Amino acid sequence: MNNQQQPFSDASSHGSLPSSPPPALPPALEDHLELHGLSRRRFLQFATSITAAMGLPATMTGQVLAAVEQQAASPARPPVIWLHFQECTGCTESLLRATHPTLEGLILDLISLDYSETLLAAAGHQAEQALHDSLEKNKGNFILVVEGSVPTADNGNFCKVAGKTPQQMLHEIAPHAAAAIAIGSCASWGGVQSAAPNPTGAVGIQEALDLYGITKADGTPLPVINLPGCPASPYNILSTVLYYLTLQQLPELDAKHRPKFAYGRLIHENCERRPHFDAGHFAEEYGDEGHRQGWCLFKLGCKGPETYANCPVIEFGDVGGNTWPVGIGHPCFGCSEQGVGFHKPQHEQAKNVSVTSPSIFPGIITEHPGGVTLTSAAVAGAIGGGALVYALGANSKLKALEEAEAQSASDPSSDALSEGTKA
Repeated sequence: MNNQQQPFSDASSHGSLPSSPPPALPPALEDHLELHGLSRRRFLQFATSITAAMGLPATMTGQVLAAVEQQAASPARPPVIWLHFQECTGCTESLLRATHPTLEGLILDLISLDYSETLLAAAGHQAEQALHDSLEKNKGNFILVVEGSVPTADNGNFCKVAGKTPQQMLHEIAPHAAAAIAIGSCASWGGVQSAAPNPTGAVGIQEALDLYGITKADGTPLPVINLPGCPASPYNILSTVLYYLTLQQLPELDAKHRPKFAYGRLIHENCERRPHFDAGHFAEEYGDEGHRQGWCLFKLGCKGPETYANCPVIEFGDVGGNTWPVGIGHPCFGCSEQGVGFHKPQHEQAKNVSVTSPSIFPGIITEHPGGVTLTSAAVAGAIGGGALVYALGANSKLKALEEAEAQSASDPSSDALSEGTKA
């Protein structure tokens, strides 16, 4: 490889990564990828797709590559302290199953995961010493990741780690973090634990920080990024980390502190069954003809029309197409939307955020005796976007076509249709 090549210096000027030949990788990064069994082509494809997933223009693919190279070659990686409160560990399990690239092959080489009750090799006092050491060494610089909700009832005694409640841990750790990431719906806004009657008083991290007056050490609010989902998508986590490493700032968030690149659109907008919704094709019950034909699941309680997430785009499991609930025939139950998943009955029809559907839909092809025929409708569609003056002229053409078709129907050998068309 030519060591004088500078693959990242002018990537933005080309608009996108060239397809042939692919850009060269720096020796350090190429050696790093080889060590973990990743080909250059696969890594470049990953970088291109993850850049798009972050909502960044293709011209920034080079910067993403540069950030990955810098972090892979640097001995100083962003420290992460990962806390577990009331949860099932499903979000950690989801992250562990990321396969392109694998978690241990890339993510854990870009960050320094100093503490995680689930992933630590140490246990007991050794584990808590690792937490203490990282906290003292990286005050103001580490990323705090929280998985699980905070119990507010009974002084938080429903959940304890090393004899401390989540409230105590947040008071000790959160003020010294640079930012916090709430991974999963439990950490974002309470999740399944917050469902009625919510005996533990479960709340999300942002609400807990506000409730107990926890801020950064300098008194400013601690930035919180919510990555809801049950479980959260591992690639939304990956994209958030790479966004921070690339731009040295947090991604743009919506009103609920979610990255817009992942939660900026309704599931309904990107769903592969959306055309059936627009056409009025609905499954009425599980196993009926519409359900077997892959029709829209709105009437079965799909919460896609009121849930913001990118599930239909990135899917789950890396095992092929349609690997997400709606793709395999089950309604979305809104796990990533506050006040929807775990709160609304599963088969209650969703509230449409962007479009209101009528209760009765017309058929796709409906006979209207004496009305506009297929031929005249085609002409109308062709001129539908034109100016009014053209529409006035088209009116006479429509009438001529309808008269010609009517005459042709009564006399098949007639040339009336062609004559009407000429008119």
